[in-house]
Amino acid sequence: MIRHTLLAMMLAAGLMPAVVAQAETVRWARSADPATLDPHAVNTGTNFNLLHQVYEPLIIRLPDGKLQGAIATAWTLTTEPSVWEFKLRPGVKFHDGSLLTADDVVFSLKRAQAPTSQLKSLLSSVDTITKVDALTVRVKTKGPNLIFPNNLSNIFILSEAWAKANKSETAQDVASKTENFATRNENGTGPYTLVSREVDSRTVLKQFPQYWGRGQFPLEVTELVYLPIKSPATRVAALLSGEVDFLQDLPAQDVARLKADKSLRVTEGPENRSIFLGLNVGANELKYADVKGRNPLADPRVREAIGLAIDRDAIKTAVMRGLSIPSNIIAPRFVNGYEKAFAAYPKANVAQAKKLLAEAGYPNGFGITLHTPNDRYVNDEAISTAVSGFLGRIGIKTTVAARPIALHSTAINQADTDFYLFGWGVPTYDSAYIFDYLVHTRGKDGRGPTNATGYSNAEIDAKIVSLASESDQAKRDATIKSIWQTVQAERFYIALHDQVLNYASNPRLDIPVSPENTPFFKFVKVAKK
Repeated sequence: MIRHTLLAMMLAAGLMPAVVAQAETVRWARSADPATLDPHAVNTGTNFNLLHQVYEPLIIRLPDGKLQGAIATAWTLTTEPSVWEFKLRPGVKFHDGSLLTADDVVFSLKRAQAPTSQLKSLLSSVDTITKVDALTVRVKTKGPNLIFPNNLSNIFILSEAWAKANKSETAQDVASKTENFATRNENGTGPYTLVSREVDSRTVLKQFPQYWGRGQFPLEVTELVYLPIKSPATRVAALLSGEVDFLQDLPAQDVARLKADKSLRVTEGPENRSIFLGLNVGANELKYADVKGRNPLADPRVREAIGLAIDRDAIKTAVMRGLSIPSNIIAPRFVNGYEKAFAAYPKANVAQAKKLLAEAGYPNGFGITLHTPNDRYVNDEAISTAVSGFLGRIGIKTTVAARPIALHSTAINQADTDFYLFGWGVPTYDSAYIFDYLVHTRGKDGRGPTNATGYSNAEIDAKIVSLASESDQAKRDATIKSIWQTVQAERFYIALHDQVLNYASNPRLDIPVSPENTPFFKFVKVAKK
């Protein structure tokens, strides 16, 4: 609730000094709760959204796509083309009052490289991380990495002393469902500090009085109450009743009527995120299908048939209510390597899809389970239900199995799915991020952790690795294009669309839509009543 403290009464009673900042609490609703507070354990936007209020990386990406220093004030290539130097901001304090130094940055980056960290692929090009002095860190990559700073916008810095004192030196292993002290506690440098946390219910943050950014940012929101509300109808009802001040996951079906409501502010913009289907093309036999002894998804004709059966325009109209940009590539338009030619999608063609299935030896289709989240992307379960209907027209009997994103992402990270709906944002704004996580052979050199398709191509792997050390931008871009040409031809991912975001809030709040879908509340301005 946005509230005003009764300052006049307190001043009259002599309880406060003459100049007092206005207290503003914002109740912030989303569809899901972060899986953990450990800053290096999970690579999902849901986690980053909350953690960006509490922790800080060296560099952040602003809503306009530009990079801005957070803990770092400057980053430059040294005379050695494989060494990046980062100058740290002096006087930055952790929430326990201790000063941040280069030791904490070195420790945090190395912690993010650990096998249990889902962020390790972002640092796969790193050779060494060293402290130069108390406020200088150098990172040497295995070759000239032109975009290395872009990889750091979601790698948070935490206190080395705090982590070691609380036996949390290593990132939490969410796959094994183990916890450490950092799972439910924090010691960041961000503008807000943790007051309380009730998992899947309520997390309360308050402004950190010793935050280094005082006087540089508005910091008009003094308290945040994060409320995960799974049901879309319940989220909207909470907003309309005034129980919630800011709704980030706005159901597509409610956008038009909420825009017409004069008591609300609704803002819109494209998201840096693609929604797509992943297909297990590597298994000899599928675990979640009724075909035994072979894998229908391994046949390129079956994959092409699936792509032709899906009517992306119908999904945009009937499911997304116009709030999607149909596409045929799993890279949004913000990303280096995106091309309109790759994004051009085929129109649905049931007859041709049936013909391809018959040629592949499945004239009557087959049965398969489509795993989907039901609380992460805009209308995610409804999209999967629509896909099931489209595939039914060509004989592929698709059972939709919906689950929370925490379970869904764990299954993908463990490759325990054959056919799944997923979404992927690209915080680096570069195709290498997509290739490192989704295309490279799984588990090799720390890459491919989210590749549940079983796709493996040694030639493509070598090209992906080369992107982290190619100093010639034109050659690098040509390699990116050649990788995309192979990915598009192989069709182990079937792109559906890019999301369009809508935020709804009390009109006093000015929260611009970010392509990263990450609001920074230190920037938020609150109009006076």
